[in-house]
Amino acid sequence: MCVCYWINTTVMGCLQSRSGPQIQREVASAPDMADGFCDPAPPAPTDPRLPLSALQVFKLKKSWKGIKRCMEATGVEMFIRLFKANGDLKQLFSSFRDLTNDDDLRVNENLEKHATLVMGIFDEAISNVDNVDYTLDVLQRAGRTHTRFPGFQPDLFVWMEQPFLEAVKQTLGDRYTDNMDVIYKITIKFILDNMVKGNKNALS
Repeated sequence: MCVCYWINTTVMGCLQSRSGPQIQREVASAPDMADGFCDPAPPAPTDPRLPLSALQVFKLKKSWKGIKRCMEATGVEMFIRLFKANGDLKQLFSSFRDLTNDDDLRVNENLEKHATLVMGIFDEAISNVDNVDYTLDVLQRAGRTHTRFPGFQPDLFVWMEQPFLEAVKQTLGDRYTDNMDVIYKITIKFILDNMVKGNKNALS
């Protein structure tokens, strides 16, 4: 039973046994009592290092469940779009850099494996995004590991932003609203900026 309903019916029932000015005073105070019980508690503040509100974190995690069900396909789509926009970047991947056809890339096991690995990092970060210390450690550690790839530069991480957004939008379809677009843009920038930071720190 709604607490508001219980309060209102209880108060009114009690007032039937009273009369005169006392009734008027108690009726006037009843809405205030109801409001006090029914107003939802404000969201807990997020860590100031996280550029998302508590409500945005909630919506992000709920939306991300749709991506988790299509992790491989979303990751492969992200990399295909990345290579289309930045053809030279594919040269860093010896196992599939000679493939020029999208269909060949989609069924390439090495691309699928790498895309799934990267999406796994994103998943770990987004699933735990409100645990900021842990999330920053995951992202910056991932950035540090890329120092072992010859020719890789920290700013190359930033190139993934738009392909990621496009792949997520394709996977979510109508669920990718304007509001979710804002949330995902903030999120992927937060993720990539911290991967860049980890990579740069390892190089310095």
